[in-house]
Amino acid sequence: MSEFTPAGMTALRDPGPMLEHTRRQWGGQHDLWVFAYGSLIWRPEFAFDEQRPARVHGWHRALKMWSRINRGTPECPGLVFGMLSGGSCQGAVFRIPRHEAESALVRLWHREMMTGVYDPRWLRCHTPQGPVSALAFTLSRRSPSHTGQLSEADYQRIFSQSCGKFGTTLDYVRQTHEGLLKLGIHDRSLARLLRLAPHGAG
Repeated sequence: MSEFTPAGMTALRDPGPMLEHTRRQWGGQHDLWVFAYGSLIWRPEFAFDEQRPARVHGWHRALKMWSRINRGTPECPGLVFGMLSGGSCQGAVFRIPRHEAESALVRLWHREMMTGVYDPRWLRCHTPQGPVSALAFTLSRRSPSHTGQLSEADYQRIFSQSCGKFGTTLDYVRQTHEGLLKLGIHDRSLARLLRLAPHGAG
């Protein structure tokens, strides 16, 4: 379907037109800001000139997105973070210099948009130096990748069993938690989830 979707993988939507739309919205006349709320915090994989802590209103980080490749398998799905509407979210914004932004967008699409599951949005991010408009990858509750409500037992089972191409769901969640702490961000709901991890796991 798309250069961004590996052979054998099914995309929900063609990521190519979504990238073109995002390019047009950005315009190419200024540096590119990207909002990170999950693994982009601790593994951005692009060059940037500046990083700031940031808060977004109207969206929140939620461990409610199925991962059947990176952190799980089709038989034993894992979880990754999505940003769902409602509440607020603390994370980080990265400023990518204009001359490197195009290649950074392509790398982001290969990483985040292989199946077209996320809805890329430009969100107003509040930082200590003032607000910026940053690209963020949000998740619709209507998406088939949205888990819906999960029980504590569901999280315990996934933390103890789910592992994919890049490692376990539990390691992913722990690394995100540690990355947030390094920014001085204390996500209480994430800390509560980690207390569900099996004793001695990881």
